Amino acid sequence: MCEELIYPEGSWVALITPFGPKGELDLEGLKTLVDFQAANGTSLLLIMGSTGEPMALTLDEKKRIMRELGAYCEGKIPVFFGVGQGSTELTIELARYAQDSGASGIVVVPPAYITPPQEALYEYFKAVCRSVDISVALYNNPARVVVNIDPSIIVRLADECPNLVADKEAQPNVGQLASVVEGTRGRLRVLCCDSPVYSLILPTLALGGHGTANVTGNVAPREMAELSRPWRCWEDVRRCRELYFELIPLLEAAYSAPNPVAIKAMVRLLGLPAGHCRAPLPDVPPDILKAMEALIERFDLKRKYGTG
Repeated sequence: MCEELIYPEGSWVALITPFGPKGELDLEGLKTLVDFQAANGTSLLLIMGSTGEPMALTLDEKKRIMRELGAYCEGKIPVFFGVGQGSTELTIELARYAQDSGASGIVVVPPAYITPPQEALYEYFKAVCRSVDISVALYNNPARVVVNIDPSIIVRLADECPNLVADKEAQPNVGQLASVVEGTRGRLRVLCCDSPVYSLILPTLALGGHGTANVTGNVAPREMAELSRPWRCWEDVRRCRELYFELIPLLEAAYSAPNPVAIKAMVRLLGLPAGHCRAPLPDVPPDILKAMEALIERFDLKRKYGTG
């Protein structure tokens, strides 16, 4: 087992995958985004999470990203790669490739479309954890894959897999968060998504969670880094609550179209490499794009980040 596992905390930004004018993979653009995040307070990165359009990437493209970015991120910022595939065997293959490419960790989601039962999920995650030495995080996103990972399964896995370090939650049940935090007795890092519809950030941190696995940090990394700090004193609580309500318009804009359509448009408007989503995902309508431009101006993001 790897002696230095990476434990996610604070702002864990799920990066977009930038594409060029003809829809080609833009690896230099992705490196620019890494540098932008590393310079602005982000704790660690998730590449090829749901925000990174993994279903639109070929296996060769995924491996190219891992080869290039694993080495590029070393010494700059910890990077986890999404490795979820349609079977245990294929997921393990990609997990091992990520490890060999220098990844700090991997993120594993239940296989899409097949809705495996809970015991099958347990065996799936356990097999992937035991196939690598680096950090592993579960990604619970039932809106995307239909099946929810039951807290009892997460607790069992945390007990049996020493390199399982985090639970990335994107579901609206605060009771599930409480069950995971209590059941793992703080051994497992619990981070939540930043969807304003779920509004999990304040309750997650109040329960002893460790931060956010967020989308909005693509355009507002410093703000999300401050918002995502674990609570260690009453001043943290006060400032987090104040900042959360300040940032709600940005959070709403980041989720104003199916992820990553909205946030990719915002990154493009900010002047950073983005391109457009691959079909069949559409671009945002002109009226939403105009509202995004106004919001970026309202928060003065181009001047603040020097991208204008």
